Amino acid sequence: MRTSRLEAFSDGVLAIIITIMVLELRVPEGHEFSDLIHATGIGLLTYLLSFVYVGIYWNNHHHMFHLVRQVRGGVLWANLALLFCLSLFPFTTAWMDDSRFEPTPVVIYGLNLLGAAIAYFVLQTVIIRQQGPESALRRAVGTDIKGKVSPVFYLAGILSALVIDRSGHVGVGIALACFVIVAILWVVPDRRIDRVIREHEAQG
Repeated sequence: MRTSRLEAFSDGVLAIIITIMVLELRVPEGHEFSDLIHATGIGLLTYLLSFVYVGIYWNNHHHMFHLVRQVRGGVLWANLALLFCLSLFPFTTAWMDDSRFEPTPVVIYGLNLLGAAIAYFVLQTVIIRQQGPESALRRAVGTDIKGKVSPVFYLAGILSALVIDRSGHVGVGIALACFVIVAILWVVPDRRIDRVIREHEAQG
């Protein structure tokens, strides 16, 4: 089976996720900038963080499937698992926003990020196993340092929100910093897959 239907379906789901998240933003009752900050300030920040994460997954998913010619059932189910985790972003983002960054919603948000990272890794692994150890994707992934470091930051953030200063916001601040750091790591362009795509197209 070719990848076109899988990619089209995934793009549609990600577009809906972003749309749902932006609809969670509250419209200010007044007409001043201060009204915007009061009603939507925190919501805009949490929306921005989650939007960046969805964008990162869309970007990586798009590049990855440039190196995939055909998919089988295992890839379809692994892709659905990733979309399930990403589809929870509007819920976990809204809960974190509504609670004003209480520890438990922040922990759940961190678990959502961790779950999405694991699901992406599983999808990537299933594709490589179907293509074989000498596949173009395997060469593009390489040592995957960012992929290995990201779960460590997620776990550090989750544990910080759980055990540090539960009555205050020190642990939550550390957790959010960990989540932002991972986003920054992945926003920085990664040329590995682009390079392998060019090589693959030249060989083709």
